[in-house]
Amino acid sequence: MSARFGVAGNSDTFTNTVSKSSLDAPAWLSSIGLDHYEYQCGRGVRVKEETARQLGETARNVGITLSIHAPYFISLSNPDPEALRKNIGYVAASCQAAEWMGGSRIVIHSGALMKRTRREALEIAKDSLKAILNACDERGYGDVTLCPETMGKINQLGDLDEVLELCSLDERLLPCVDFGHLYARTLGELNGTEACKAMLDKMADALGEERAGRFHSHFSKIEFTLKGGEARHLRFTDEGWGPEFEPLAEEIARRNWSPIIVCESAGTQSEDALTMKQIYRSIREGE
Repeated sequence: MSARFGVAGNSDTFTNTVSKSSLDAPAWLSSIGLDHYEYQCGRGVRVKEETARQLGETARNVGITLSIHAPYFISLSNPDPEALRKNIGYVAASCQAAEWMGGSRIVIHSGALMKRTRREALEIAKDSLKAILNACDERGYGDVTLCPETMGKINQLGDLDEVLELCSLDERLLPCVDFGHLYARTLGELNGTEACKAMLDKMADALGEERAGRFHSHFSKIEFTLKGGEARHLRFTDEGWGPEFEPLAEEIARRNWSPIIVCESAGTQSEDALTMKQIYRSIREGE
């Protein structure tokens, strides 16, 4: 078992020196030694069937696995029936695109508190997610894995406990654990060896060792403010902010887990993803 490393969207190196088309991304990522590509639908699912199928075929031919980031405007914690109807549509469209591509995972945002207590917002989000899962089943997308994401702003739903509780609703759900977001929303607390051990232990306790070991992940350094949490994504070369990847890599390797780790650095996704893979491999080879 081994972790896979990839990128969210296209890095500056790819768009500036290789291609402006995402269709060329899988072959390039494979050529530099990466394993995964997360297609971005944050502003809406606009990919056409022909393009999605072509992307999927190219990815399969070069051994790149695919996931999709669903539209950012999904908010599971919004109780409005019209909002739920739209959320179902956004997720269903993402599932359709994933089916065309041959992708198996869809990352979704949990939503904002909207002046509610965390418990009130979480209960609404659980009801929304149940409705979305039922709609996916009815439309034939029951084999797609939805990945609720941990969020970076303090006033958003989506700390690790909340995401794990959402994932307790159905065995098909996997957490998208964004370690940069967790670092930012805790104002730097969730960083280092002990924090990584505690987070992965919590995931194993909630989901079971096998399921937890397949978790989806986003990783980047993130700048935060004391009032709000996440401010902006950074690059690995930016100093003064975390989290650091080495402690997480050591824990994943020690447990022999096989997550998909997607780099969300600001423009240097490909370089930083390769750095993570190299750190991980050096740890595995030194065992």
